[in-house]
Amino acid sequence: MNEINELIQHFGQWFYLLTFVWAALEGETFVIFAGFAAQMGFLNIEYLIISAWLGSTVGDQIFFWMGRCFGTRLSIRYPKIEAHLHRLMVWIENHAIIFILSYRFMYGIRNISSIAIGMSHIHWRFFAIWNVIAALIWSIIFSGVGYFFGDVVATLSGDSLKSNMHEIFFLTLVLLGTFFIFQQLIAHLHRKSA
Repeated sequence: MNEINELIQHFGQWFYLLTFVWAALEGETFVIFAGFAAQMGFLNIEYLIISAWLGSTVGDQIFFWMGRCFGTRLSIRYPKIEAHLHRLMVWIENHAIIFILSYRFMYGIRNISSIAIGMSHIHWRFFAIWNVIAALIWSIIFSGVGYFFGDVVATLSGDSLKSNMHEIFFLTLVLLGTFFIFQQLIAHLHRKSA
């Protein structure tokens, strides 16, 4: 956490631009710690959410266009993976809304997923709309986790773990509840699109 505070003090208001860039590339952990810094009064939570939202949206849109413009060269260059790519594209197209809303929450596959969606037949406008929605959900959840629970996470070491069990239990319930609500929303949207 000290590193984030030093970055905030060093960059000042430019820290929101740093958040934008970090969120464009990946940035879940960064946004959580920035949310904690907002809780401590170093940052404005609204500006943080907006910076993360815009960064995540723009980053995934760029990776989408990389997939759209350059992705098909993969199947030409590596014909052995063409059948696998085709199955993946069919799956993405059949479950587009669910995939767009959820891939940000699966660690390590975010940028690859945007490229894969760009390689599919999904219309760019369809992706752009759902990308904006998904990025907003992502930025609110990760900024909010840092803002509301950052102090709990920061104290989870050694003896303090035992003394904060009720807070950890509450945090777990809230995160599970949020995940359940998010899952139900995705299932509902999938049923409407089917």
